[in-house]
Amino acid sequence: MENQMFCFQCQETAAGKGCTKVGVCGKKPEVAALQDLLIFVTKGVSAINQQLRKENKEIPIDVNHLVTINLFATITNANFDSDALIARIKESLRVKSQMIELVDDKNAIPEAALWDGSENEFLSMAAEVGVLSTENEDIRSLRELIIYGLKGLAAYTKHANVLLQEDAEVDEFIQKALAATLDDSLTIDDLVDLTLKTGECGVKGMALLDKANTETYGNPEITTVELGVRNNPGILISGHDLRDLEMLLEQTQDTGIDVYTHGEMLPAQYYPAFKKYPNFAGNYGNAWWKQKEEFESFNGPILLTTNCLVPPKASYIDRVYTTGVVGYPGCKHIDGEIGDTKDFSKIIEQAKACPPPTELETGELVGGFAHAQVFALADQVVKAVKSGAIKKFIVMAGCDGRHKTREYYTEFANALPKDTIILTAGCAKYRYNKLPLGDIGGIPRVLDAGQCNDSYSLVLIALKLQEIFGVNSINELPIVYNIAWYEQKAVIVLLALLSLGVKNIHLGPTLPAFLSPNVANVLIENFGIAGIGEVEDDIKTLIGA
Repeated sequence: MENQMFCFQCQETAAGKGCTKVGVCGKKPEVAALQDLLIFVTKGVSAINQQLRKENKEIPIDVNHLVTINLFATITNANFDSDALIARIKESLRVKSQMIELVDDKNAIPEAALWDGSENEFLSMAAEVGVLSTENEDIRSLRELIIYGLKGLAAYTKHANVLLQEDAEVDEFIQKALAATLDDSLTIDDLVDLTLKTGECGVKGMALLDKANTETYGNPEITTVELGVRNNPGILISGHDLRDLEMLLEQTQDTGIDVYTHGEMLPAQYYPAFKKYPNFAGNYGNAWWKQKEEFESFNGPILLTTNCLVPPKASYIDRVYTTGVVGYPGCKHIDGEIGDTKDFSKIIEQAKACPPPTELETGELVGGFAHAQVFALADQVVKAVKSGAIKKFIVMAGCDGRHKTREYYTEFANALPKDTIILTAGCAKYRYNKLPLGDIGGIPRVLDAGQCNDSYSLVLIALKLQEIFGVNSINELPIVYNIAWYEQKAVIVLLALLSLGVKNIHLGPTLPAFLSPNVANVLIENFGIAGIGEVEDDIKTLIGA
């Protein structure tokens, strides 16, 4: 597989161009190749499903789930396990052959969807169907932009599915758009249109997940979260899956084990339903990229529920458990399909034999400013805006990452005028959510809406302010956007914002490598997309200060 790897789906891709020998994320060429093949086979399943829909035939829910889970498994930092990916490819080929048999007009199925190779052909086929198999740079750029948006959308959809919420229109769009990336007749204009439609469906997908989370666990509320540790052994849960957290909390009752959140699981602290568990401790650590040091010092076992896994060190790999789409060779995997109750007894038994966590920090932070909570504060917020106490809201949602350039976001937050409020969601907040930025009339200057999944709250807040202030466009509000990105869930958030007509978004720390110069120009000219620069200059541009 030497020299056949090419991946540029994340912000940290090598030299800002693409990983060609081993992923900066840690994935090996074989894993990258198998992910490419899994996406190709999933496009085939999607094309067949679309033909079945044209023939007025129903697609089983588990086949829809297969598509979303396959997409989710290829997100950056999710699955590094070749055996798990091979199993997913085999299962997808099996399902694909079953679905083909149901098609009446088999001539309507694209040739790419008919491939049905054996395992010994997987790597050679992967080399033929990877990213670079699309020769035209601009077509390739748009196809990948769409696929990465769909990966993010699939992640959000899967979280909703786990909470038994479905949206057939979202599933159909994901599959329609995936199948379209096999269609060589589509023009650049066609693909630009499909990109914006991906954003529109992204809004639907985020709304579905918001409904699933809030109907199941209640609306997030203002919450003070402890950052220190207790004296009991603990289990650290990371990722995004709230259902996994719920099952773990249920199974750790009366065991003497505390459960701590890490990374993107921090916002689980804001949901009323989880506050009834006395062993639900505080948040431990920071964003995903610091986990090698933080997992080491936690001392107890760690459960990875979604992407954000950094290849574990040998010193603690025996304490790392994966579940759902996550996989890494040498880590114990906890099985469980959608609707199943997972068995966490092994991780609980290991935790009992471990010392308590080593304290990293003390103090607390405040979060829980999702849409329902901000709506409850609407009168207070509007009054502060009308009086001039609040001059601007700055949306600083998105992802954190390793690059030193991301210190920009800490510096930017620190340098903002005191009459500004930061609206955030996602792990980008770890760059500034522990800074002493104060408040404006009792309103904290950092309003954390939750996970990257919860960016929908920021959309609803903006739309509510648009309604309150009676303006015709979101762009007329005192809201500006300085968003950090790392992986594909941030891509669907960006496309969702563009589909809503939001303009002049600053995106950093670098623009995506998968945007060709021409495609980047389309975004710049039509939407005012810009990169980041010097903090002082960007504050002048965005705030006018």
